[in-house]
Order: sequence, then C-alpha cells, then structure tokens
Amino acid sequence: MVWYKVAKASEYLVITGYGIDDIKLAKKAWIRPGQSCTRFDVSPVNYTFEVQIMSSEKLSFLLPAVFTIGPHLVLGIIEGETRVLTASMTMEDLFKGTKGFKKEVFDKVQLELNQFGLLIYNANIKQLVYVEGHEYFSYLGQKIQKEAANQAKIDVAEAKMKGEVGAKLREEGQTAQNAAKIDAKTRIISNAEGR
Repeated sequence: MVWYKVAKASEYLVITGYGIDDIKLAKKAWIRPGQSCTRFDVSPVNYTFEVQIMSSEKLSFLLPAVFTIGPHLVLGIIEGETRVLTASMTMEDLFKGTKGFKKEVFDKVQLELNQFGLLIYNANIKQLVYVEGHEYFSYLGQKIQKEAANQAKIDVAEAKMKGEVGAKLREEGQTAQNAAKIDAKTRIISNAEGR
C-alpha cells in the first residue's frame, strides 16, 4: 500500500528504507512499501542559560543568555564556545563591547552548529553578572563613571577657558580699535594744526 504524507509547516518528513540509500528529507512524499516515514519537528526552541565563565584575567562571572535555535540543540555547544571566546577576552573588553561580544558569540556558536544543520534565529546576551567574591563589574562600573565625570569636568574647564580667552581677545580687539580711532583723530588734529 502507498501513502501520501505531507509535513506541517514546522516539520520535515524523514524517509528511510527500500530505494533510499541514506535518508530522504521532504515536505511531502509518497511512502512506498518497505519504507518508513517519521515526522521531524524543526520549530525553533529557546534555550535560556547562565554560564559561569572566566575572562583572560581569570576573573569569574556569570553570563546569562537566551538563544533561539532550531530544530534541537545540545546546550554544551553553546556553553563550550562561549567559554572559549570569553577566555580570550579581558573583562574590560567584555564589559564595554557587549555588541561586538554578542556578534562574536553568535558567529562562533553558529559555526559549530552548521555541522548539524542547525540555525540560530536569535541570540541575546543579558547583562553580565559578577560571581560572589569577584565584584569586578561593580568596580569597573565605578571606574567608567569616574572617568566620565572627570572627562566632563575637563570639557567644562576647556569650554570655560575658551570663553574666557574669547572674551579677552574681544576686549583686546575693542581696545585696539579704540586706540586706532584715537590715534587717527590725533593725526587728523595734528595735521590740521600743522598747516
């Protein structure tokens, strides 16, 4: 007996058996005697995890993330690739460059998943969290805030100095103009008296 099978939108048919060397993937197919057909769901799945990892300075922290991957994934691939990547980066690189870090994690994990025919549909790296006893993020945040505050003070001082210099130059310019006018009037009067 022959059956006609059609897969749902998020499925594939996996056909094996008579007349097929390995496996045949299809969205619809005729299933002949001696063949078997299994439905394989490829709906994307969200994997939420929190990996305790280490930077190149050997500072521990937690990396919370969410990956949307299809059809099915072993969590170890994501954790392993993420650990390898973070071990080559400094905490400052991780803390300051979260967009670049996200892209690198995405690219590295996707490279590993390609061999299984899996695709990352989305990946989100949440805010990095320090591990108890390693308050580096708190200190780094304070450092960045202090640097920003100091830079703002420098910018204000420079703007004030430019304003004062500009006012002084304008004042000197007006004084020079007034002196030139007085000098010109003096010459006119001297020339008139000299005749």
